[in-house]
Amino acid sequence: MKTRQCSRLMIVNEQDELLLFQYKDEHKSEPFWATAGGELKESESYLGAAKRELYEETGLTNDIGELLLEREDIFAVARSTPAIWQEKYYLVRCATNSKVFAAQWTEEEKSTIQKWKWWSREEMEQEGIDAFKPDCLPALFDTILNSKLSE
Repeated sequence: MKTRQCSRLMIVNEQDELLLFQYKDEHKSEPFWATAGGELKESESYLGAAKRELYEETGLTNDIGELLLEREDIFAVARSTPAIWQEKYYLVRCATNSKVFAAQWTEEEKSTIQKWKWWSREEMEQEGIDAFKPDCLPALFDTILNSKLSE
């Protein structure tokens, strides 16, 4: 089975909202919400991919913060076949009034990303865990919010 390395971005604004994208593809019947991010290019580091993906998918140029989570899972997205995904999730903090736009979306992103939204933790709770991919996103968001409270 193919291995795909991927950087993911937990983008949190000053109002403690998390930016997520709604995806719809042939692998899941219902749309789902996930972070910005994507696969590493040849000889690219996880951090390099995180910086590139942040701009390409959101138009933001903020600093990439701490590494929050490393995980591995088997799944397929968009036009891909199932693969082992090795993901690293990074924190990105931004201003509440940051302008998000599709700076350099690929054709695949244009066909699978439906919209984006800033989510509060309460809204995520109301939506239910099945709406998010992977399902650990709400818990990871809790970790970010709890660590901010202890600063």
